[in-house]
Amino acid sequence: MKLIYQQMLSFLALIIVALTVVSLLFIQTTASSAWDNNFRQLAGFTNSIEQHAVLNDGTVNAPFLDNSQQILASQQISFGIYNAKNQMGYPQQKQQGIDKKSWRKLKTGEDVSYRGWVEVPSRNGKAELKQASIYYRPVFYSGKLVYVIGAFAPVKTIQASLAKTQRNVFIGFVISAIAALILSYFLAQVQVRKINRLRNATHEVAQGNYDVDLKSSGNDEIGELTTDFGEMTDALKAGREEIKRQEDRRRQFMADAAHEMRTPLTTINGLLEGLAYDAIPEDMRAKSIELMRNETGRLIRLVNENLDYEKIRSNQIILHRTTFNGSEDLHNIVSQLTQKSTDAGDVIKLDTPDDLSVYADHDRFVQVIFNIVQNAIQFTQNGTITITARRGYHQSEFSVSDTGIGMTADQVKNIWERYYKADPSRKNTKYGESGLGMAIVHQLMQVHGGKIDVESKQDVGTTFRLSFPDEDAAPSKQDVAKRQAKSESDHASDKA
Repeated sequence: MKLIYQQMLSFLALIIVALTVVSLLFIQTTASSAWDNNFRQLAGFTNSIEQHAVLNDGTVNAPFLDNSQQILASQQISFGIYNAKNQMGYPQQKQQGIDKKSWRKLKTGEDVSYRGWVEVPSRNGKAELKQASIYYRPVFYSGKLVYVIGAFAPVKTIQASLAKTQRNVFIGFVISAIAALILSYFLAQVQVRKINRLRNATHEVAQGNYDVDLKSSGNDEIGELTTDFGEMTDALKAGREEIKRQEDRRRQFMADAAHEMRTPLTTINGLLEGLAYDAIPEDMRAKSIELMRNETGRLIRLVNENLDYEKIRSNQIILHRTTFNGSEDLHNIVSQLTQKSTDAGDVIKLDTPDDLSVYADHDRFVQVIFNIVQNAIQFTQNGTITITARRGYHQSEFSVSDTGIGMTADQVKNIWERYYKADPSRKNTKYGESGLGMAIVHQLMQVHGGKIDVESKQDVGTTFRLSFPDEDAAPSKQDVAKRQAKSESDHASDKA
């Protein structure tokens, strides 16, 4: 059975039950009220007769009773008076007395009222057996039962009135049931329409369409379900986009890795073939072997840097952060790179206090600064590289500026990408040939909870600014993971 019919039957059943209960209670109350009014009316008649029609000596005022009979005849009400021997005293006619059960109650002074078959006095002098409502009132003088006044009203009048009431209630019940059926249909339509919207949206999602926009309608359970469904589709859409982004990254990684490895492998293969077929002169063999060793080392560095990058990106590395004097490491880095800068015609200037407190993983800190300074040397010829360090507010701050070739806005945007090279012509140089240095630097700064910014202008130079937070200001691992996820999401959006 379809849901709309189930809903209709549910609504209709509830309304029918309610109407039935109300109708029965109304009929019962109306009938009870009608009979109570009837008995009160008969009690009033007997009370009036007691006061005006019976004399103190027990005799009756016949003219008053005859006039009263004529008046009440139009209402089909009659009455009679029974003496202490349970014999009819008025009107004078043969009639059975009051039943024994009722007579016993009357003798105790209790009024008796009920519905039943009884011989009702009539004007023609002959009693008639009728179904009537009966009321008896006993009258006592000096503690003795003198007579009993009985009033009789046929039940057919009240029954006719009650039958009319029941008929009207039944008509109202039928009309209400029809209206309830129509109302149930529309109420069921409203509920089913909401569910059908969810059903159609679910079908769209099952077909792979996550661009389903469902607006919550109301604060009921279906409205809350609609809201939850919308959140689910948003999560599925984000998951699909993340999967697509990761797949694109995987493909790009495979392409970039293959491209980066092809050159050294081709070089090594060519030299090996030359050696195998004695195509390389004897005096060149040592140089060829040295070249193969260099290319093999390049491949090893490329693999290690890829592994290092993935560990850092997936937050699998463990940082051993301590507080140390960063000025000493800056001097050591300058000493190590002095020869490279001299070969490039560059001058390195260092501006740092003697004691500079830094809270970081010492080896990773050195790796970050070394890579940035080496990158500056790589893209600067006959220029100046300036390293500046100072204490900031709850952090240590560094900047590395060069007067090299600089970068365009697009190059700055992509500088943190793996295998990206601002100057592709330098891809095979001995300074950072893999294109992974800046990507690793960026990831290391994120896991430290630090910041790194770059400003560059083409043919003018580039400046990197870094900050390492102190121990009391360092973010938690959860905050670092959230920051990494947001950074990757923002970067993916920028590329898109």
